[in-house]
Amino acid sequence: MDRSTLQLLYPFEPHFAYLDGPRMHYVDEGSGPTTALLLHGNPTWSFFYRELIPGLREGGRVLAPDHIGCGLSEKPRTYAYTLETHIRNLTEFVERLRLPAVDLVVHDWGGPIGFGWATRHPERVRRLVVLNSAAWLGERAPWRIRICRSSLIGNFAVRRLNLFTRAAVRMAVAKRRLPRAVREGYLAPYDSYAHRIAILRFVQDIPVDPTIPSHRVLQEIEANLPRLADKPMLICWGMRDFCFRPHFLDGWLERFPRAQVHRFADAGHYLLEDAHDEVVPLIRRFLSSSTP
Repeated sequence: MDRSTLQLLYPFEPHFAYLDGPRMHYVDEGSGPTTALLLHGNPTWSFFYRELIPGLREGGRVLAPDHIGCGLSEKPRTYAYTLETHIRNLTEFVERLRLPAVDLVVHDWGGPIGFGWATRHPERVRRLVVLNSAAWLGERAPWRIRICRSSLIGNFAVRRLNLFTRAAVRMAVAKRRLPRAVREGYLAPYDSYAHRIAILRFVQDIPVDPTIPSHRVLQEIEANLPRLADKPMLICWGMRDFCFRPHFLDGWLERFPRAQVHRFADAGHYLLEDAHDEVVPLIRRFLSSSTP
């Protein structure tokens, strides 16, 4: 994908935070009394939020970091790409930028990363927005994800052929086929075997059993979710998500029964691709509301 095309789709000035080691890229747009912190999942990057960022920046500051190994952040070859590491990176990011209480928006792996940080720092959270994600130990991942966990298949399929990311730009939408330029935008940062290391490590960190590093961390997050029970929450859910099926939405409502919920019957995992015209105004109104 040429740089000019990407710039049209993703017209944001790059910013970088130098963490304890790798360099983290982030979008920093707008200003005002509130700060929205948008956290992506795998195998996406802050590109996922390109429609939401302009929708929120008129009302306040909007930050969208790329996790280490993702997007335009550094992608070190030898690195502990675990949930705990990503939570620590987010913690350092928030501290480096001296952020006030934030409005946290999460999708996919952004859920456990964001709620991992939020449950440890509930006083730093103002409001919560959840898009097709989870923050607790759930059922087994779909077979097409589990099969990518092995070092042999994963290195070949995920890193050598980039099949995980290529499949996602087709399978994670339900309403329409993504335009070619958008598909290429998602793929752009993952243009080589070396640049796909974090994609594989995220898959390998899915807590399929207690030996996986994220298993203990997710147990801790789930146990501490009540610390966020008083925070206003908005849930927007694509009901045709092949991975985070509707029972994950039920899990959120069991834990946060006062949450506002909007279900999108014809939207998939990449909710902001299938339904951004409806979802963006909902999030904007929710974050600008003066009432809980």
